[in-house]
Amino acid sequence: MSKVTLDGNPLEVSGTFPQPGDTAPDFTLTTGDLQDVGLDKFAGKRKILNIIPSIDTGVCATSTRKFNEKAGNLDNTEVLVVSADLPFAAGRFCGAEGLKNVQTLSTFRNYSFQQDYGVALQTGPLAGLCARAVVVLDEDNKVLHSELVDEIKNEPDYDAALAVL
Repeated sequence: MSKVTLDGNPLEVSGTFPQPGDTAPDFTLTTGDLQDVGLDKFAGKRKILNIIPSIDTGVCATSTRKFNEKAGNLDNTEVLVVSADLPFAAGRFCGAEGLKNVQTLSTFRNYSFQQDYGVALQTGPLAGLCARAVVVLDEDNKVLHSELVDEIKNEPDYDAALAVL
């Protein structure tokens, strides 16, 4: 079990967090139009998984905006924003912000993603949500970079995530 903090207070995170060199586990997540999709929907593309607790928090919104700006126009790359938010809320945020270079995906029907990707918050006020993390995959779903952000209120290391692409 991993640990992260929220305002310096430790939170337990369960599951197995992918490491560089691993093959990413498949997943089923829900799109904005309530369709369930798997990792195979993005076959042959590089993927940045920006995993966040909720789009309705400042740091989550910022990371979504920054990946939209910094990675959204990279060749053969999909930016996937994964949270437990309902698809409607994530879609509303991206629409209001004019974010067109990210795709939001929800764990609300498929909690197994949180366990399979080692981001399942088990304790504290955010229990049931995803810990903040970034996982970058190549075209064959090999993990190129992974960061489980140690303090949930901190932004991820964008430069490190983008450098592997």
